[in-house]
Amino acid sequence: MSEESFGQALRRHRRAAGLSQAQLAQELHLDQGNLSRYENDRQRPEPATVDALDALLCAGGELRALANAATPQPATRGIPTAGAVQPCDETDAMELARRVAASDISSETLAQLEMTFDDLATAYPASSPHNLLPRLREHLGYISQLIDAPRKTLAAHRHLLVLGGWFSLLAATVHIDLNQHAPATARLRTAAGLATHAEQDEIRAWCYETEAWRTLTGGDYRRAAELSQHAQSIAPSGSSAEIQATAQEGRAWARLGEGNATYRTVERVHSLSAHLPKPVPAEHHYRYDPGKAAAYTATTLAWLGDPEGEQHARAVIDRFRPTNDFQPWPRRYATAHVDLALCTARNGRLDEAADAAQTAIASGQVAPSSWWRVREVVNHVTTGKLPTAGELQDSYRTMISR
Repeated sequence: MSEESFGQALRRHRRAAGLSQAQLAQELHLDQGNLSRYENDRQRPEPATVDALDALLCAGGELRALANAATPQPATRGIPTAGAVQPCDETDAMELARRVAASDISSETLAQLEMTFDDLATAYPASSPHNLLPRLREHLGYISQLIDAPRKTLAAHRHLLVLGGWFSLLAATVHIDLNQHAPATARLRTAAGLATHAEQDEIRAWCYETEAWRTLTGGDYRRAAELSQHAQSIAPSGSSAEIQATAQEGRAWARLGEGNATYRTVERVHSLSAHLPKPVPAEHHYRYDPGKAAAYTATTLAWLGDPEGEQHARAVIDRFRPTNDFQPWPRRYATAHVDLALCTARNGRLDEAADAAQTAIASGQVAPSSWWRVREVVNHVTTGKLPTAGELQDSYRTMISR
């Protein structure tokens, strides 16, 4: 049996994943014509494209190995005697330098993409996931085109891999917010693959942290703690990724009812974030700000059942209360009301719990991935047979039907 080519292996893995050429091309923002040529071995994809295909199709490195094996070796003009000076030595060196410096991608383009990512990461806490996703898809498609550009410097190529990793990570987060788990998985794999190729441990750590959050919302709390710990182990020391992964671990311990582990982790989050400068812009999703620790503590203690969770939730509400029709942190404000609702419900103050939950729902800032948190409060209020339980149930049903 003859050895399988890269194109044949790509076609086999695509079909095993249940994807058509059009679907795979759309998922990775590739031109379908290019994908067809890849599968027919008429065109060789860029290394970053191979990495993305291998990650998305769960090929376990097979596609990468076949692509590397198919890379033609450079012609040798005849190997000169050791030490002999050849007439072409100088011109070959100059030609190599020219080719390395040649690029169709300007530094201005890369800088603009960086600024766009910062804008989107800053908009994330206050924007509808439905509005962010089309913009992320558009820019991921553009980055994919640039990666396939025939002329670019090695530095520009690596820069594009890093940018592709960040954009894919944020897109995965938005998919999770929308409970779109299949594309979220694909985006996370792509982000992790690009980060590995670019040797970007911070992005890799954020990938594990993001998966930890998704796992936690799915109810597998111990696995969420393990993923959070792994994220911490690869995150750069003192980075936002390390702090956020530590916070995620604390949430997991709280859901498991492990009080001592929860308190130790909360203390570590505050210790790590205490001396952080306020990031610019302050709302950037991937730059931890000290104020985030307060909101995190409210949620974690509320989940643990610590009465102090109520005090922290009220402090967050006061801090982020809208003023003059301006709301800088609408999602934190809504989440703090959910925390307050859970605390008061557990203390038997069901009227207050229902009011706080209604405020959170009315804000329109509870992401689909957090609907389960509101449902917890609804269940408490319903079990307590509060007269207004029916109204809260109606509000909850309206929210999840949007």
